[in-house]
Amino acid sequence: MWLILIDIDITFGMVLQRECTFTGMKAKVSFFILALQCSLCKAQFHTVSNGSNLYKIETVAEVPGGKLATAIVEPSKEREVCNAVSDKDEVREQLIAQYISVSYPLKQIKVNSNFGMRNDPFTGKSTKHNGLDLHAKGDEVYSMLAGRVKKVGRDKRSGNYVVLEYGNYTVSYCHLSKIMVRKGNSVNAGDVVGISGSTGRSTGEHLHLTCKYKGKYVNPSILLDYVKETQAECLAQLKSIVV
Repeated sequence: MWLILIDIDITFGMVLQRECTFTGMKAKVSFFILALQCSLCKAQFHTVSNGSNLYKIETVAEVPGGKLATAIVEPSKEREVCNAVSDKDEVREQLIAQYISVSYPLKQIKVNSNFGMRNDPFTGKSTKHNGLDLHAKGDEVYSMLAGRVKKVGRDKRSGNYVVLEYGNYTVSYCHLSKIMVRKGNSVNAGDVVGISGSTGRSTGEHLHLTCKYKGKYVNPSILLDYVKETQAECLAQLKSIVV
């Protein structure tokens, strides 16, 4: 006949709860990575707390023949496991925060006209195109980084426009049908600043981006590449943690 004696502190339920929470989080992070690969999103993750009270569990079994079997979970081992879990959670949160610290200006990026020399669509003459034209039709336009709204307005060339300041960079989002921010507003990456349109000097609906670094025009593709590289690196590191 088997006789099982189990000495479990009542707080062991807390340990089980922490372990279950971690399992659920692992599934949530896996789902989040899949969602990130499809579209930009923002999500909250709950950190698994590293409790200070960890208890050993001792099970004594009397088996036929009078022998005893004892199993002990050492508190030090439990603490090491929880510390490792906590460290991974912290890294996950940092990577997720870094991922959403940048954003593409549109949900889908398709270049209509590059930065540099081109034939002017109105005159047909070779002129310098100081920005980047992206395909868009009534789409939300997003801030690419965290910054502030330096200027909003309307003119004959740019139509409705928003100028955002990101440190030494300023980016103009032009030909908007609607402006969603005001001068002086703080914005985060992914915040909607306007709706694409065809206002101003435009042959059709699109988003025109201009980018200046310390007051001089530069190719806006620099920032698009930065967004791409940052998000790709974060995804790769998140996958390595989950696997």
